Amino acid sequence: MLDLDELRAELDEFAQPEKKGGRSPREERIIAGFEEIQRFVEQHGHVPQHGEDKDIFERLYAVRLDRLRALEECRNLLVPLDQQGLLTGAEVVRADTAETMDDDELLAELEGAAGPSVITELRHVRTSAEKRAAEEIANREKCEDFDIFRPLFKQVESELKADIRQTRPFGKDASVDAGNFFILGGQLVYVAEKGEDFQTPNGHSDARLRVVYANGTESNLLLRSLQRALYKDEAGRRLTDPNAGPLFSETWDEDDIESGTIYVLRSLSNHPFIAEHRELIHKIGVTGGKIETRIANASLDATYLLADVEVVASYKLAGINRTKLENLFHRIFASAQLDLTIQDRFGNLVRPREWFLVPLHVIDEAVQRIREGSVSAMIYDPKTARLVSA
Repeated sequence: MLDLDELRAELDEFAQPEKKGGRSPREERIIAGFEEIQRFVEQHGHVPQHGEDKDIFERLYAVRLDRLRALEECRNLLVPLDQQGLLTGAEVVRADTAETMDDDELLAELEGAAGPSVITELRHVRTSAEKRAAEEIANREKCEDFDIFRPLFKQVESELKADIRQTRPFGKDASVDAGNFFILGGQLVYVAEKGEDFQTPNGHSDARLRVVYANGTESNLLLRSLQRALYKDEAGRRLTDPNAGPLFSETWDEDDIESGTIYVLRSLSNHPFIAEHRELIHKIGVTGGKIETRIANASLDATYLLADVEVVASYKLAGINRTKLENLFHRIFASAQLDLTIQDRFGNLVRPREWFLVPLHVIDEAVQRIREGSVSAMIYDPKTARLVSA
């Protein structure tokens, strides 16, 4: 006699697995993105949090979760799968907040410090960043005064061919200032103007730019939009300043050629003015030999204010025109050049050059900017004791 229960058990082994209900590819991607967040919570024991001190992946998951909570369509799809209460147990998130920064935008901002991320899920819709990029391209207009800029582009192209300028990957230095040149989408880009800084709803600093393109068009871009575009463009590059050819290094390989040293000196003179401002008065010079040899007879040389000096900083350099580099420092710190006339040991009046009323940390910043190629159009502002755009 056939046992119906046994028959049912045998037939169950051949039963087809139940389908998930014919979800669309979009729904599958939403679910996959949510499951990644669930795995994060299982592993770390807490919901992903925002904050610059957080790991890049945690920040990305936090942004993604905010958006999933805010969108009704996503909540309806995911609530049955939400065993951890990530959607229903959280505070309400305003939709406009959740949509202000999506995966692509967060990645673009973090790539400069952390490198490109492999997380590319949840791209089921056209992101707000992609929409803005399309709008920016569409909003490019003919540059009516391009004749003013055409010679600049021609000069930059010739300087690139002659290795007077170099290109640097965008990201190590993400600053954008008026006078900067970039390569974006294979095309030279010039930042002609930069407006006043302002705070975005997310609390970030931003500014409106006038950007001119080598093809004779221009656009009125936000600074952060240009940064995002340069981050996303694998071939995006910053062009160094023509005077910023040197590449500095604190460590040297055997094959490196050392062609000089930048030195910063502080005078030990007893002159009343120098003694009063000793911490601010510095001599900036470049030598191809040893610094010790250069300053050996400082007390007999009016160039060194007829007094001994101490070395407070030095930077090695390679493959550089030392005269051009000294001239570059003189241009940057021209507003702080020490105006002092002294008599040499023969009674002749001498006005020493290369002495500046500038803090040591600002000199260090200038050297760093020269190393990175971001010193273009920078000058020293004595009122604020900072480097600013010219």
